[in-house]
Amino acid sequence: MDALLAKSRLLVIAPHPDDETFGCGGLIAKTVSLGGHVFVMVVSAGDLTHYDEVHRDVKGSTRQEELAASLTVLGVQDYCILYTDTHSHMRLDAIPRRDLVAEIERESPLAIDRIHPDIVVLPAISYNQDHEAVFKAGFTACRPGLPSVRPVVKGVLSCDAPQLAWNWEPFHPNVYVDISAHLETKLKAHACHKSQLRPAPHHGSLENLKRLARLRGAEVSLEAAEAFYCHRWIF
Repeated sequence: MDALLAKSRLLVIAPHPDDETFGCGGLIAKTVSLGGHVFVMVVSAGDLTHYDEVHRDVKGSTRQEELAASLTVLGVQDYCILYTDTHSHMRLDAIPRRDLVAEIERESPLAIDRIHPDIVVLPAISYNQDHEAVFKAGFTACRPGLPSVRPVVKGVLSCDAPQLAWNWEPFHPNVYVDISAHLETKLKAHACHKSQLRPAPHHGSLENLKRLARLRGAEVSLEAAEAFYCHRWIF
């Protein structure tokens, strides 16, 4: 796996800032450390009034600054944000799927047809309407085709997230990435998303993110791991 990541071009498609560190901050850090190239496409980062009282009103500019700091810690090669308007943020399910597919597939600066990734990481489908919309659009954009027309994305994965514990169907990972040497980098990067942090024992706390990495590691006898569901693997 290390040799594969060292030569890979990894594209992480995250609905919002912090989803990239929640789901695969360790994979990103590991890939970069091995010499691979990592790109992050965040679909939306706009103004938002939260339902809870911890961080009530958060500006999109704040989310964007936190994302930049987080990705600097992880060392990604490049990143982009598709939508920064308040109307689209947390309403991605209202955008025609065809438009989302077009952005992911060919129109955005880091579109699949532009950067030719061999591994794409999507959010796992869940009760979160934005995550579901991004998964379905991203899954469509990764559909197989003739290699003579466009390079085939060889690996298509869905990543883990703490909120998947509250879902209508369990998350059953079948791929684990050893992040024992990169857990602290993952936590440091996620801590940059200050407006999204919640105190323990909230499932979105740093403490629980570390706990989840330890739990996923214990499932396969590692110190720490990130878990994924593999939709396609051509290697």
